[in-house]
Amino acid sequence: MTGEDAAGLARRAVDSVYRAESRRVLATLIRLLGDFDLAEEALHDAFAAALERWPREGVPANPRAWLVSAGRFRAIDAVRRRARWDARVADIAAHLEDRAQPEERDGDGIEDDRLRLIFTCCHPALSPDARVALTLREVCGLTTEEVARAYLTGPPTLAQRIVRAKAKIRDARIPYQIPSPEDLPERLDAVLQVVYLVFNEGYSASAGEALTRADLSAEAIRLGRLLAELLPEPEVIGLLALMLLQDSRRAARTTAAGELVLLADQDRSRWDAGLIAEGQGLVERALRSRRFGPYTLQAAIAAVHSEARTAAETDWPQIVGLYDVLLRADPSPVVELNRAAAIAMRDGTEAGLALIDALLGRGELRDYHLAHAARADLCARAGRAGDARASYERALALARQEPERRFLQRRLDELGQDQPGLLSG
Repeated sequence: MTGEDAAGLARRAVDSVYRAESRRVLATLIRLLGDFDLAEEALHDAFAAALERWPREGVPANPRAWLVSAGRFRAIDAVRRRARWDARVADIAAHLEDRAQPEERDGDGIEDDRLRLIFTCCHPALSPDARVALTLREVCGLTTEEVARAYLTGPPTLAQRIVRAKAKIRDARIPYQIPSPEDLPERLDAVLQVVYLVFNEGYSASAGEALTRADLSAEAIRLGRLLAELLPEPEVIGLLALMLLQDSRRAARTTAAGELVLLADQDRSRWDAGLIAEGQGLVERALRSRRFGPYTLQAAIAAVHSEARTAAETDWPQIVGLYDVLLRADPSPVVELNRAAAIAMRDGTEAGLALIDALLGRGELRDYHLAHAARADLCARAGRAGDARASYERALALARQEPERRFLQRRLDELGQDQPGLLSG
């Protein structure tokens, strides 16, 4: 092999290791160096060193350990250089040398570092927006521009959000650690909320031209798989199952032109059988634990939908029963709305409509476009064209996503010509 071939092979190895290992390396460097920004600089320095040395010396037997060591020593050297000009930095350099001992931890320790990073990025002291941004940036490795684009935010605004989150972690002395068993349930809930927020933004974008963002859903599922591997708690398993079962319908949720297709109208042959089988298996596993919660119950509902070969074969009594349990476990107006829609399918249009009218009368969902869309559909089924039109217009005024807006406009245009279905995908 020529020197040029060897150099090219080494460069490809660096690229491959970066894609596979950079987030693991970063997590360990944050533990060793105690600072997000210093660890990120060390990460980049380590890969720069790999690009320089691996073509000459060959790819090391343990690339990840090599990169952690290189990044750690380069960070210490950088702090030492700054210490010559600023006496205050000398203490930091000494602390890093004491903290970053040369022994390497085993694989379990590295995985603990990844869990530490996830729990730190999702700490309850941070705002929900900051948790999402920091998790996508530091755990998933998305660039600031990619995260900003995903959430329709300017990169400078997103960058400031991340800077403030890191400062909060530093100034509030948020510990870089896995919570104790006593604190785990509360802290884990914050992590799962972030993962599901990311998934939902990918599954049904809050605004914009596209109904879905496959990249965000994929990142959330990747995070879910990582959590299930590192911390196989029942609700972690349940959330992963829920995401897989919902994502299994992705190909059938839109037409080739990107138009919304309701659940009842979807071509179920396009549902992903592999994701369904995996999701159903995970639901059964989570339910067997008897320590399941809201994510597992939602996954169980999705599993019942996935078992029906046609919309007409859906087991609505079982779905209503699961919603009854979910409403006791995690009461919310949105759960009530979904239960009302299921009751309309089990007991008839008027029964569901009465529940939705009562829910809207309380005022909690008056600005939620799906509540008005569901009411419009049921009013149209009941032959109440005027009420249906008013609810469709209200839903259209509130909707921000273009495929949903086009769908609602078509329903308005077609009112009285056909029988709409519940707005659900």
